[in-house]
Amino acid sequence: MTASTIDWHQRAGELRLDGRLVVDGRRRAACDGATFDKRSPIDGRVLPGIARGRAADVDLAVRSARQAFEDGRWRFQSPAERKKVLLAFAQRIVACADELALIETLDMGKPIARALDTDLPATARTIAWYAEAVDKLYDEVAPTGPHALALITREPLGVVGAIVPWNYPLLMAAWKLGPALAAGNSVVLKPSERSPFSALRLAELALEAGLPPGVLNVIPGFGDEAGEALAMHDDVDGIGFTGSTRVGRRMFEYAGRSNLKRVYTELGGKSAMLVFDDCADLDRAARAAAAGMFYNQGESCNAPSRLLVQRRIADRFMEALLAHAQHYQPDDPLLPATGMGALVDEAHTCRVLDFIKAGNSEGGHCLTGGRRVREGSGGCYLEPTVFDAVQPAMRIAREEIFGPVVSVLRFDSEAEAVAMANDSPYGLQAGLWSDDVHRAHRVARTLRAGTVHVNQYDEDDITVPFGGVKQSGNGRDKSLHAFDKYTALKTTWLRIDPA
Repeated sequence: MTASTIDWHQRAGELRLDGRLVVDGRRRAACDGATFDKRSPIDGRVLPGIARGRAADVDLAVRSARQAFEDGRWRFQSPAERKKVLLAFAQRIVACADELALIETLDMGKPIARALDTDLPATARTIAWYAEAVDKLYDEVAPTGPHALALITREPLGVVGAIVPWNYPLLMAAWKLGPALAAGNSVVLKPSERSPFSALRLAELALEAGLPPGVLNVIPGFGDEAGEALAMHDDVDGIGFTGSTRVGRRMFEYAGRSNLKRVYTELGGKSAMLVFDDCADLDRAARAAAAGMFYNQGESCNAPSRLLVQRRIADRFMEALLAHAQHYQPDDPLLPATGMGALVDEAHTCRVLDFIKAGNSEGGHCLTGGRRVREGSGGCYLEPTVFDAVQPAMRIAREEIFGPVVSVLRFDSEAEAVAMANDSPYGLQAGLWSDDVHRAHRVARTLRAGTVHVNQYDEDDITVPFGGVKQSGNGRDKSLHAFDKYTALKTTWLRIDPA
């Protein structure tokens, strides 16, 4: 069956969600029995009974992970054996794709078609790719001379705490679980309280695939309870965090106040896309800008939320952009034809509306959108919103909105465009459109961002690293470079006596 032939509303009614923790290979309630409910952003339906993990639950999970690591039930398996289990895990994800996609959509509001055709295949591919990579990594022998043998080996870090956001719950978890588990670590995963169910189901699939109990534990809960307890725990060796810059700062504080654990972060963004007047295909550039901005309801850290357009072609570009924005009118995420779904919850919707209000009051011209729609549904829906005449100092040009709101700023010269693009505390991604190969290379080198897209936006593959500079974080997810976060180098020096 395909997405278009399934009655997703019926499936949603039949779905039985389990919000209990996963600790030491089994489901269990929180230590104090506490639970919390959340509302689906689709229609306000209550998704009940999520275990409210707190410090005691985190401690239980960390102790389970530490025991699993120390007795070697996972890390002492050969790379080939770990590979076999992780490949089976990826196959279980594929086999349960419909269920996982539905959970993802109910939890955070993305269109079911996007969950199925993008998030689920990427999640499975991530786990499978790291499974295939682990038995192809070689250690080193240092060139020390004839009387010594210095071995440089890459070893698992130990117990890893993984804290992931709500916008791509499965994929962000896979970006951390793939390299961390492949390297032989034990993991305590803390999903967002706004989207906890898919991570819990993911842990069950890992156990079904043969991952030993205790190697992957999942603790849902709130950031200031479960998240802080995990980041502060003295028996956690490293934290992989994806989320806001505000909370990312706390991760480093928690490490400093506890055991100086490693902290790697992928944080916010305010990515700039530069469109130069030598770009011949403005319609293609506008289509890519709209897709990059309104995909996933604009709830993407790398969305091109600042469009910098050369003044001479700005009016033509805006005409095309507004036309493409109309293709992202929000609708019921459980309908297969829906292109843009619901924002994650009521509080976040109000936050995005506050930014729209600020954009209007500071002098931006709202050319389309800016309104809440489908209010009778009980869900959280906003129109795709385009602001023109935006100035660099405006809030909508400087702060991460994390919603379907794009700001257009006009420039005259290349130098002005580069200075405007780099005038941001963030540095996650950037893009540029130019048919001049010299300009493309020149500008790409001067943009301060972890990734620069040229004549496309957000093309992607697991083989390339993802991460930012400045306040967009440190370290890299994806590619072989992700192993650097979850492993430690050890030198073993052997003296060789002369004959």
